[in-house]
Amino acid sequence: MSWNPILDASIPIGDAVDAIETVIVPRARDLGGFEVRRALPSQHRQMVGPFIFFDQMGPAEFLTGDGIDVRPHPHIGLATVTYLLKGKIHHRDSLGTDQWIEPGAVNWMVAGHGITHSERMDGAYRAQSDSLFGIQTWVALPEDQEDRAPDFIHAPKSALPELEAEGKEVRLILGEAWGEKVPVETASRMFYADALLEPGASLPLPDDHEDRGIYVLSGMVSVGGQDFDAGRMMVFRPGDRLAVKAGPEGARVMVLGGDTMGGPRHIWWNFVASSKEKIEAAKEAWRAGDWAHGRFQLPPGDDTEFIPAPDR
Repeated sequence: MSWNPILDASIPIGDAVDAIETVIVPRARDLGGFEVRRALPSQHRQMVGPFIFFDQMGPAEFLTGDGIDVRPHPHIGLATVTYLLKGKIHHRDSLGTDQWIEPGAVNWMVAGHGITHSERMDGAYRAQSDSLFGIQTWVALPEDQEDRAPDFIHAPKSALPELEAEGKEVRLILGEAWGEKVPVETASRMFYADALLEPGASLPLPDDHEDRGIYVLSGMVSVGGQDFDAGRMMVFRPGDRLAVKAGPEGARVMVLGGDTMGGPRHIWWNFVASSKEKIEAAKEAWRAGDWAHGRFQLPPGDDTEFIPAPDR
């Protein structure tokens, strides 16, 4: 049986409880002049399904010559997906991937045993003013895949399933839901979608996934008689048939969830693992800085600098 942090013998389920298990108010984090809102992990919820990290980036406007410069840094034990609504980011990684992340596309990077990547707004693109708005998520890998080889998959916007009906436009970003499936192999069963709702439109949540949540990007939604504005994440109890309804100005929501992991995860800096020993080994490998022969390498084309590991 999988581990679910909201189920135990002392917690009633079914008609005895409200549909909403947790409401998360994201924390604002300053990443060197660029603010993000972090919903996961939170004090009350480490994960929603396998999703263990959820940051809203922007919306932000950059003047000519300004932009994001995330220097090369490592990951283990997770997969990342950066989903943009506006702007674009230059991704390079230690596999040799050189890919621009653009709105509506999926860039699925599996860290496994270890990968290094950078994310920048550089080159000719930086010479113009632009905006950035998007979501960055991490997905924890099942324990038997934490030490797998790293990988990177790019799926353009045109390859993703889109559903449109009754005032709803939904793009499925990862996994399977509502009878559709994304052509990107994931490490566990999950779903992740971008839904644009007209005023008063209702979106049923997939009822065949163990864990489910939504994040309100814009507008307002109502669930179970309660209203929630932008910048809120709601996590729901398993098994209930639920729908979210857009407010009078419509709404845009990110919908996510899937199978829960076999247990909680340890998180340190950019590392996720089922054991502290794996975290410690990755710390030592990054601090050793043996880019030629060690566990981590720097991305080709972006190998003149890197982010040092924190002291703590």
